Amino acid sequence: MVSQKSMRRELTISEQVISDSTDAYVIAEIGHNHQGDVKTAEELFRQAARAGASAAKLQKRDNRSLFTRAMYNEAYEGRNSYGPTYGEHREALEFGAAEYRHLAGLAAELGIDFIATAFDFRSVDFLMDLDIAAIKIASGDLTNTPLLTYAAKSGKPLIVSTGGADMPDVQRAVDSILPMNDNLALLQCTAIYPAAMSDLNLRVISTFREEFPSVVVGFSGHDDGVSSSWIAYALGARVIEKHFTLDRQSRGSDHHFSLEPAELAELVAGLGRARAALGEPDKRADDREKAAIRKMGKKLVAARDLRAGCRLTDEDIAIKSPGDGMRPYLLPKVVGRSLRQPLAEDADLTPELLD
Repeated sequence: MVSQKSMRRELTISEQVISDSTDAYVIAEIGHNHQGDVKTAEELFRQAARAGASAAKLQKRDNRSLFTRAMYNEAYEGRNSYGPTYGEHREALEFGAAEYRHLAGLAAELGIDFIATAFDFRSVDFLMDLDIAAIKIASGDLTNTPLLTYAAKSGKPLIVSTGGADMPDVQRAVDSILPMNDNLALLQCTAIYPAAMSDLNLRVISTFREEFPSVVVGFSGHDDGVSSSWIAYALGARVIEKHFTLDRQSRGSDHHFSLEPAELAELVAGLGRARAALGEPDKRADDREKAAIRKMGKKLVAARDLRAGCRLTDEDIAIKSPGDGMRPYLLPKVVGRSLRQPLAEDADLTPELLD
């Protein structure tokens, strides 16, 4: 196990610091929802920026080297197919250097980061040549420690999903990365598409935070909707990834569980509200609470007309609103004391009246 020398939980992407005290870093996971069309990808980038996302993300594969010959040539038919074989389907959706450079320029104009998932060594090199803001590693490669260490050596921030894994798998991955790259985010993820709320296991976010105190923790959600991401933020997730599309009815395997533009905007706005609602860890009274507490609170008053010199008993003292006098927790210190002057029913008990 790696000794985590620094307990500072911090990740920096494009000079943006992500920590417990910041807003969520929101990734609009486009993947191949652009359907191989640059114009569609451009619009997805624009809509992601308009919704307030921090980054737009694609997926990069070197298909010829990534798949076995049998898998590449495997028949792939159906509504979501873009080619007669799986390899041709993947190639039809794959952007090359020209498209990536163009979209990188667009992202810079829009003021959002451009990141991508690398599925193989050549794709890491490809993304490094583009000087991309961060590299994502998908759940399927969590146990691919050669790829993890290769990507870590790039020096780029790494964002790693953990779907389909148990804790030893996660520990091994973290131990592989941290010795050479501590700019890491670890995302709780369930590799079910779509995932039900009961599949998300958001408490794992707390487990990751406890086990890896120097690592930024996040959530990659394949569920429908946005509320789980707000819960994840409240639990400490500071990187939030959600699949993104222009139209959930589009042809492709990821569209049906992706967010549309209005939903992505709702996600970002809700994460801002979640941060505001969390506030500060110190419990303290707010001056704006005083009116309500006076109205609802209680104080110690005379239960009936009391004479001077009366030694007070429980029956002599009432607890009534408004709460603008001696607090009820002082009752034990008042019982047994004598009054210095007469006190009418409902009149306030004060320290000055007690001997």
